Amino acid sequence: MLGLFRRLMPKEEGFFDLFERHSRTLVAGAEAMQGLLEGGDRVPSFCEEIVRRENEADDITREVLLTVRRSFITPFDRGDIKDLIQSMDDAIDQMNKTAKAITLYEVRTFDPLMREMGVTVLEAAKLTAEAIPLLSSISKHQTRIGELTEKITRVEGRSDDLHDAGLKKLFQECGRTNAMEYFIGAEIYGHLEDVVDRFEDVANEISGIVIENV
Repeated sequence: MLGLFRRLMPKEEGFFDLFERHSRTLVAGAEAMQGLLEGGDRVPSFCEEIVRRENEADDITREVLLTVRRSFITPFDRGDIKDLIQSMDDAIDQMNKTAKAITLYEVRTFDPLMREMGVTVLEAAKLTAEAIPLLSSISKHQTRIGELTEKITRVEGRSDDLHDAGLKKLFQECGRTNAMEYFIGAEIYGHLEDVVDRFEDVANEISGIVIENV
């Protein structure tokens, strides 16, 4: 009877497929962000790509939340599922905010330190995309998951340093002579820092899930 009951229960595997799909949108969005920060005439097309990926991610997030509501059994706590997918969605939402600011101010050239921050965004996205599938077998992969989340935290620290150095350089070059250029540059630096901060939030959610389920 117990075996029959389990067979009738909703499948859990769908959550992990959705998480993986969302993590791939993060990588695609981060790749577009890195291309955007190279500057030039392709900036608008990269901004459009980020918007497309953000819309795709929103669809996946809604599907996860619907699946949580209609599932009797979930692979881990429902609140953790919601918090994880929301933190992932926040990361690509922040990429979209960055692209919107760049579109608004019609920026076509970017400081080298901004481009380096773009590298940290992509690195954090790839680490996240590697960690997410491992959640389907937490006990088996807990060590590797811990290594990946620690790497994301270190990437966030490096991003903070780049942000601070970029702001200082920006102020030295135009803070006293071109207030608008400083304002726009500082806003872009702030958005880029926020993107990587959101990936650290994802890493913290993953770590919490591991602690609760091992």
